[in-house]
Amino acid sequence: MTSSPQRPAPGDELALLKAEFQAGAEAGTDVWHSALGGAVCVADPAAARAVMGNRDGVVAETSDFYHHRHGVFGPREAQLTIGRAARTLIQRHLQDRRADLPALVAGRLAPRSEWPDAGNLLVLEHLRDVLLHPDAPRHLHRTVDAIVARAVSAGARRRHSAPARLLFRRRTLHALRTEVRARQRAARPPGHPAGPRDLLDVVVGGGGPVADAGELVEVYLSFLFATAGSIGFALGWSVLLAGTHPERAAADPGRTVREALRLWPVAWLFARTPSRALELGGTPVTPRDRLMVCSYLVHRHPGHWERPDEFVPERWAEGVPDGAYLPFGLGPHTCAGATVTVRLLEDLVGLLTRDWRVSVTSDGGGPQVGPALAPPRFTAVLSRPDGWPERR
Repeated sequence: MTSSPQRPAPGDELALLKAEFQAGAEAGTDVWHSALGGAVCVADPAAARAVMGNRDGVVAETSDFYHHRHGVFGPREAQLTIGRAARTLIQRHLQDRRADLPALVAGRLAPRSEWPDAGNLLVLEHLRDVLLHPDAPRHLHRTVDAIVARAVSAGARRRHSAPARLLFRRRTLHALRTEVRARQRAARPPGHPAGPRDLLDVVVGGGGPVADAGELVEVYLSFLFATAGSIGFALGWSVLLAGTHPERAAADPGRTVREALRLWPVAWLFARTPSRALELGGTPVTPRDRLMVCSYLVHRHPGHWERPDEFVPERWAEGVPDGAYLPFGLGPHTCAGATVTVRLLEDLVGLLTRDWRVSVTSDGGGPQVGPALAPPRFTAVLSRPDGWPERR
């Protein structure tokens, strides 16, 4: 398959890959050399699972979550320790605070909210004590708020100049590194009887007292982006679809969430490096190539999904209908928080579709494409169904 050698404009990457996929379908291939950075794009579900699952060692082992500027945080045992402790902490918090969700939705989203920022801010508020315990220094809480506003929110980078972003990054990293070093000196071990107070404790405890503070900060920032960012965007897609298709979404919030993650996977592109020369979907690749598994295209592959571009939550009535579904990755580096993420999204969408009438008005734009796939700007209006009392 041939493609233009020109690199797409920022934000056009998804459109380019969709066009290439369509051209590839006509040529009989769904693994191809893309104009996007010269990478090999993988949209074939079987090839995608082979790459992501990596059972045969076809790609160099890596982690999407633990990447930092100088490589990958490790060793693997530290990654596993951090993942287990984080999952336990978040699960406990969500269970203890589940009763807070109705008031949070009413206070944050009613009667009118602007998205996708509203989703980021709602998740940030609900998980604030997990990100930083209440007694952490106030300037750190302000730092987390600023990170969400200036780096997590969709389009945030475009609202600030490059020098301003650089200065903000330096100040932010300095504040977080200082806190990490202070906690390393305090030596609160992973087995502390009270457990970790927040995700920063989780990262510091898993890394240990001699781990590089800068690397630990970047792991902590991955948690911040994954919670306020990715969960907030996934909530935004679910609300947009629920408001656009109220009758179909109200039937089952779990199906709505899964269909939103299928149509609009927030983690839409996974990068891997082949470990040896091999063939994927009929396309030869070598260790010099960069593989990009596009979950957005896998999730809409017409050979594996009926009506792939339509919102059809009923397709989930029998569980996962096909192997062509990897919203959280696959294999040993599957997102450790996938289960708790889906549970929180189901709780929130269930509240919205049961207790409120949701209508949405979009700005008419498409998805906001970046490292995460964020919804377009839209407004959601919440009103109580007829006859619904103001208080229950």
